[in-house]
Order: sequence, then C-alpha cells, then structure tokens
Amino acid sequence: MMKQFLRVKQIADQKFQRSDKNGVLTEELNAAERRVDLIKESCYASGKKLSTCMQRLVQDSSDRKFSKKIPEAALAQCMEEWGLSLGENSILGMTLVDYARVQEALANDLLTYKVQVEENVVEPLQNILNIDINKVMKYRKQLFKLTSDMESAKMRYQSALRSSQQATGNGAAAAAAKVQLLKEEAEDITSRADQCRDSLTAEMFNLISREPEMSQLFVKLCQLQLEYHKKAFYMLESALPELKAQISSCPYQPVFGVSLKEHLKVTKREIATVIETCVCWLLETAMEEEGLFRIGGSMIKIKKMKSAFDAGFQHLIEEDRDPHNVAGVLKLYLRSLPEPLLTFELYDQWMNAAVEADHDTRLRALWSVVNSLPEAHLKNLRYLIKFLAKLCKNSDVNKMSVQNISIVIGPNLLWPPVEECALGMNMTATNLHSSIVDTLITYVDWFFPGG
Repeated sequence: MMKQFLRVKQIADQKFQRSDKNGVLTEELNAAERRVDLIKESCYASGKKLSTCMQRLVQDSSDRKFSKKIPEAALAQCMEEWGLSLGENSILGMTLVDYARVQEALANDLLTYKVQVEENVVEPLQNILNIDINKVMKYRKQLFKLTSDMESAKMRYQSALRSSQQATGNGAAAAAAKVQLLKEEAEDITSRADQCRDSLTAEMFNLISREPEMSQLFVKLCQLQLEYHKKAFYMLESALPELKAQISSCPYQPVFGVSLKEHLKVTKREIATVIETCVCWLLETAMEEEGLFRIGGSMIKIKKMKSAFDAGFQHLIEEDRDPHNVAGVLKLYLRSLPEPLLTFELYDQWMNAAVEADHDTRLRALWSVVNSLPEAHLKNLRYLIKFLAKLCKNSDVNKMSVQNISIVIGPNLLWPPVEECALGMNMTATNLHSSIVDTLITYVDWFFPGG
C-alpha cells in the first residue's frame, strides 16, 4: 500500500506543476487550482500516514511509553496541519482539524483493524488520487500543449500577415490565401484551448465539490475505530455525530440534487442559491433575450457552472455572458431536486385542480393547492413565478409568451412520484403540468399578492 501511495505522489508531483499556467487561468481559477492541490496533498499525506498506522499498529499499540511516537499521533498532527491549511471555509479542512483531536485521543488505545481500514478508507482515498485528480492533471497537460500551440499559430499568422502586406502581383493573392488559412488554424486552436480550459475548470470544481464525500471517508474511519476501540467508546460515540452534524450543516457543500428544505436550512436562506443567483442575473441582463429557456445552452458551460455552484464558486457565473447557459443551469437545478418544487405529496391535488372544467372553480382549486405547499417551496415558487411573469411581459421581443414559458418550465416544476414514473408520463399529464404553470403566471398577482 505504501508503494502505491508513493507512486501516486511521484506522478502527481511530476504533472501538478504551476509554472506553465501563469496567464492561462483567471485569478479565481488559480485559487481553485491551489485548492485542488491542497486537496490532493491532504488526501495523499493523510492516506500515507494512515497506511503507516496499519503497518505498525500491533507492535506499538501495547507500548504506552511510545504513545506520542506511534503513527496514529503523527496522523492526528498531519490532519490538523492540512486541515488548517485548507482553512475554515473548507468542510474537508474543518473535518480534518476536528478529527485530528479524536485520533490523538485514540493513540493510546488502538487495536488491529488494518484490513477493514484499507478496504473502506485507504482504497477509496487512493481512487480519488488515481482517478479524479488524474483527470485534472490530464486536462492541465492538454491545456499547456494547446496554449503553446495557440501561441505558435498566432505567431505564424502574424508573420504571414506582415509578409502579405509587402507582397505584390501574383504573390499577393497567394500570401492572402495563406494568411486566411493560418488565421482559421489559430482560431481553431484557440477554440479548442477554451474548451479544454472549461473542461479543466469543471473538473477542478467537481473535485472541490466532492470535499464532503472525501470527508465522509474520515467519518468512516471513525466508525471502524469505534467498533474496535471499546475502551474509547464514549469518546468515539460523542465524536461521530458531531462530525456528521458539522458536515451536514456546513454551507460549503453541493446544492444540486439536495432537497430544498435541507439546502435552505444549511445556508440559512429563504430562496435557494441557484434560483436567486440565476434569476437576479437574468433580470439584469437577459429579459429581452429571444428564446430564453427554450433555446438550449452549451452543455460544457452548464456543467462548469453547475460544478461552480456545488463547489461554492457561484459568483463565477458573472464570467459567462450567455443567458441561455444561465437559464439552462436554472432548469437543471429545478429538475435535479429530489422532490419537485410543487412536491410529490400534492401531485394528485395539482392534477385534480387542473382538470376542473369551470374556470373560476379551477382557479380556486389551484389557489388552495398553492397555499398547501410547505413554506420553503411556496416562497421559492412565488419568487420564480414572479420572475417568469416579468419575462413574459417582454414577449414581443423575447418571443417567450406565457404559453411558451409554461411548456419549457412545466416539466421542471412538477413530475409524478417515482412509483408512477415507471408507467411514463402521457401527453395529457404533460399538458396539465404546463397548464398549471401557465395559470400561475397568468394570475401571478392573484396567487402571489404583493411585490
């Protein structure tokens, strides 16, 4: 196991160099890159010390005189150092710091649990190093090569351009053709470099967003130790729920795929981060954008922004000036919720209200369902519908009427419970979903009075 970690360290040190990145990434992305390096080093260092503990556990655990010298004490020190390096804004850092105290207390009373720890902690940690961090390294290497090629292509283009300006007669036409060819080549390489940079950014943010998952590995280590350290039972039993509670309550964790109630509780917000950030951005810059929410954005840009939100770098949305990408992220967030914004519990009530034949009866029935929503869902629905109603007021310019908006947003706000999905949604159900959203937007001030 030690040899494997040393090999990973050697590969990482060879390829994780910064010298070729200056000027390629923004200041914010360089900060993210440094964060990735810290994650790599903390995972590697903690994994190395943990592997050492497994090798020397038996002979040292019974010798109380050397309690300060055994690998477990070194592991605690290592965790604390790297946890402090990551800082208070890192859930992984906070977990490492807090668990370092637990590990130090356990140093005097350890038993052999080598096999269990290797299978449940060391190997997953090594997989992160071998797989996830290697992805980042691969894109870094590609970006360096593409950047170098891009600079070379630009120089060739500039040289040819100067030559063409001096050419005369038949030579001028040939020179102009060459200039055009080199210009297209430079533009192509620049485009590929931009795509590679976006891929690298997405992978870095994805790795950062997995800090809670990495932290859970140390929680798992705590669980294994709890099984084998009966004499330290009270201490471990107290530490484990505290570690879990810290991770679950920390605001620096993913937001996509997390229940709305849990996200709002952790972040102490009333409106979900993704909803508020995207809506505010679109309100300021995209209310007249044609086909907003209907025209799809760039999948790689949307993935980058999703990763940025999950990693706590949502302010980087300002770097993307394409409204369709921002709208795509908002739709993806709504669809990624474990439970739709209109909830599974009220699904049948929504559908029953939507099929009421009489207009006034239908409005009253929908009003009743709206006001049956949990408070968190009601506030976020109100916020979103108010925005969509403003968007529709510019339909003459953006071509997004109430009906068009309802068709593209409806499936992201309401869908049947899991057990019903196996039968598939027919067109009638889909139309009813859109009809519900259509009515909410049309009568927005009646359903949601106030500003």
